[in-house]
Amino acid sequence: MTRDRSREEKLELALELLAHVEREELPLPDAVDRIETVTDSPSLTRDILDAAEKRGIVDREDGRLRVRTGGTYVNFDAQVVRREGEFDCRRCGASISTGHFVRFETGELGPFGPECVRKVTGRD
Repeated sequence: MTRDRSREEKLELALELLAHVEREELPLPDAVDRIETVTDSPSLTRDILDAAEKRGIVDREDGRLRVRTGGTYVNFDAQVVRREGEFDCRRCGASISTGHFVRFETGELGPFGPECVRKVTGRD
């Protein structure tokens, strides 16, 4: 069982997730989809987007985010851990028997199914 994260921990984890998206540009709804894997709070989502812009992680323009971290991405060999068990995907809610967890400096995010982990990290 995982402990509940504080608002600040969720903010930092979501910022790290946005910084590791492999695309240069992202429609705002796609960015929100990724943030919702960390929080479902609309106010925290707004705070995350504001903080990402203030910290220079993204630029917002015309409903799109331009990721400014250049060259930062999730290394699937080192940062994605697979665990067997009974899980619900954090992104789509599907029942999965293999959970994919993404390890960041600020914490671990998951579980995700194989397709959703790729979507969340911007691979697909």
